[in-house]
Amino acid sequence: MSGIDWQTDLRARGYRLTPQRQLVLQAVDSLGHATPDDVLTEVRRTATGVNISTVYRTLDLLEELGLVSHAHLGHGAPTYHLADRHQHMHLVCRDCEKVTETDVSLAAPLVESLRASHGFATDVKHFAIFGRCADCCRKTGPTEDADQ
Repeated sequence: MSGIDWQTDLRARGYRLTPQRQLVLQAVDSLGHATPDDVLTEVRRTATGVNISTVYRTLDLLEELGLVSHAHLGHGAPTYHLADRHQHMHLVCRDCEKVTETDVSLAAPLVESLRASHGFATDVKHFAIFGRCADCCRKTGPTEDADQ
């Protein structure tokens, strides 16, 4: 379980820690990177009456309050994780679909180049880089597009 005192944090912002909010926070905490459907499945282990719209509304509120954050790791729904975790970006393997977290500082040269060339301030924590993980490269060798 996360070290955050969710009840105190929510109360400080004028909100209560409702059972649904607590269940969603616990699901996101235990699952790591989870889609709203994943969160719903986890929440329904305890509260069968919760529906997907409740999960979406709760995730939206929790993100607005800075308790969760999302990233797009593919063509599907975004994935959510607790915002109190370190800032990271995601490396997504196209073969096995493994997601590896890496420190955003590795993207510093790209971020600075985009700022210098385009005046663009990049938010890399919502960023996913797709390719092939080390395990998949060892199994089949690198592909031609790995160098591009």
